[in-house]
Amino acid sequence: MKRCLCRWLRACTVAGSALLLIYLTVLQDNGLMAALSYGSQPLSDENRDSNKGFRKLLEEDALSSERVNSSNLAQRLPQCIIIGARKSGTRALIKFLELHPQILSASDEMHFFSNDTNYKLGLDWYRRKMPWSRPDQITIEKTPKYFISEISPARIHRMNSSTKLVVILRHPTTRVVSDYTQICANKQARNESVDPFESLALERDTGHVNLEYRAIQISMYHQHLARWLELFPRDQLHIVDGGNLIVNPIVEIAKVETFLGLEHQVKNESIYFNSTRGFYCMRAAKGRPERCLGANKGRKHVKISEKMIHKLNRFFRPHNERLYKLIGRRFSWR
Repeated sequence: MKRCLCRWLRACTVAGSALLLIYLTVLQDNGLMAALSYGSQPLSDENRDSNKGFRKLLEEDALSSERVNSSNLAQRLPQCIIIGARKSGTRALIKFLELHPQILSASDEMHFFSNDTNYKLGLDWYRRKMPWSRPDQITIEKTPKYFISEISPARIHRMNSSTKLVVILRHPTTRVVSDYTQICANKQARNESVDPFESLALERDTGHVNLEYRAIQISMYHQHLARWLELFPRDQLHIVDGGNLIVNPIVEIAKVETFLGLEHQVKNESIYFNSTRGFYCMRAAKGRPERCLGANKGRKHVKISEKMIHKLNRFFRPHNERLYKLIGRRFSWR
């Protein structure tokens, strides 16, 4: 019995040593790592180069984890996403929100959930685009394209069904004109010709509002919000009044702070009205310089005839009523 037990122990020791040897060889031999990854195919120079420093990479990852754990900083998926709408004040909104010490935002519009190419890069790629934050801070991402994207609601819901959503809406006609104004400015900067507004907004044969014009489609807000509310409860979506954000930003920011469960930190003294630019700017504070939105913000709208404005207003009224019924709230749009 004792002799059998000894043989068994020796066998286990040999097997364990063999497994340990294989493990160490895999870590140390980049050629073997690549061979395991690519089967029995010989390694190209490119593959050998891509596998150099594998041990160093593991060590750096470990050190990175230690730094994150020791400081409680991490790149986290956003707990809140500003989904749009385009030309309604999303840029101003996120800049005002960044005045709050517990709010951090991604530096760019990610177009992750609305773009198949980006989405295929995976959630880890998306997370690594987020700012480093503490557990008590909220990460926000802003991409206005999400609002009209048919695929974004389900993808965001799949990432986190508890994600808080913020949408900012302004008078639908004003938004259409602002949209057209930006397109004109972009085309003029490229020395491209610009189509008259009426030729885009109206059908050539009937003179009716052109439902194929994208700027018109975006301002039919109820159609887009309905998709989001099929997946997310109403209390998980906050609507900012884009018109009021222009004239009374602190009131709208305070509502977002409440929605996010944060103390009101953005005060009247945090901002001031810049009469030259025609909109509010952020005052300088400790560790933060004075900031105003880019020169293209607050751009004067292209002149549109009163007749055209009235026509669009009449067109949007029934769509506005559908929006009010959907969200249980009214705006003073006429």
